[in-house]
Amino acid sequence: MEIYQALILGIVQGLTELLPISSSAHLTIIPWIFNWNIPEAFDVALHFGTLLAIVLYFFKDWIELIKGGYLYAVKKEKTVQGRMFWYIVLATIPGGIIGFLLDRFLEDALNRPIIIAVAVIIMGIVLYIIDKRAKSKVTYEEMTLKQTFLIGLSQALAFIPGVSRSGVTITTARAMGIKREAAAKYTFLLSTPIVFAATVLKFKDFVFNLPFVIGVISSFIVGLIVIKFLLKYIQKGSFKIFAVYRVIFGLIIIAITISKAFIK
Repeated sequence: MEIYQALILGIVQGLTELLPISSSAHLTIIPWIFNWNIPEAFDVALHFGTLLAIVLYFFKDWIELIKGGYLYAVKKEKTVQGRMFWYIVLATIPGGIIGFLLDRFLEDALNRPIIIAVAVIIMGIVLYIIDKRAKSKVTYEEMTLKQTFLIGLSQALAFIPGVSRSGVTITTARAMGIKREAAAKYTFLLSTPIVFAATVLKFKDFVFNLPFVIGVISSFIVGLIVIKFLLKYIQKGSFKIFAVYRVIFGLIIIAITISKAFIK
C-alpha cells in the first residue's frame, strides 16, 4: 500500500465518517475506481482515527457520562449524564449484535458498486424528506429511552455500504422530532463503542507501518475539523446539502459502473 493512498483514504474517512454521507461507500468506491489493493483491516484503522477525534472532542462529555453512569448504577444518583450513559449502553447492544451478524454473512453480497449507489441515493432522499418535515422539539437532555434505543437499533442498517451509520441514526432521530444538534451529538457518542469494538476485533490484523500511521493521523485531524464544522453548521443549516451530495455521488457511481461495463 502506498503512502499517498493512505493519506487520501485517511482524509476521505475523516470527511465522510462523521458527515451523513457514508464512509464505507467512499472507502469502497475510491479503491474500486483506481484499482487500489487496500487491506481490509486498513478500513478499521481509519475508523480508529475518527474514533480518536470523537473521544478527544467529546472528552469532557465522556468523563461526565462515565462518572454519571457509575453514580446512577451504584449510588442511584439520577442525573442527565448518568441516564444518557446507560441509554448509550442499551442502544449499542442490539444494533451492534444485529449489525455484526448481518455484516459477517452478507458483506460480500452487498459490497457491490451498484448496490452501494442505490443505498446512497435512497438514504439521501429519505434523509432529505424526513429532515425537512421533522419538528425540532427534543433536545439532547430530553431524549428518552425509547428514542435512544430506536436510534441504536437503526445502526444495524449501516452494515449496508452506502447507508451510513451517522446517516441512518441522524435520520431516525430527526423522524422522532429530535433537534439537529442533539441528533448529531448523540450519533457521535453512540458510534464510539461500536467503532472501539471493531478496532479491538481487528487489532491483530493491523500492520503498523508508515501508511497505517499516516492514514490514522489524517483521519483523526480531518475528523476533528469535521465535527466542529458540522455541530456549528447545523445550528442554522439543514441536512439538505448532504442529501443532495448523496444523490449526485450515487449517480456518479452508476455512471462509472456502466462505463466500466462498456470498456470490458
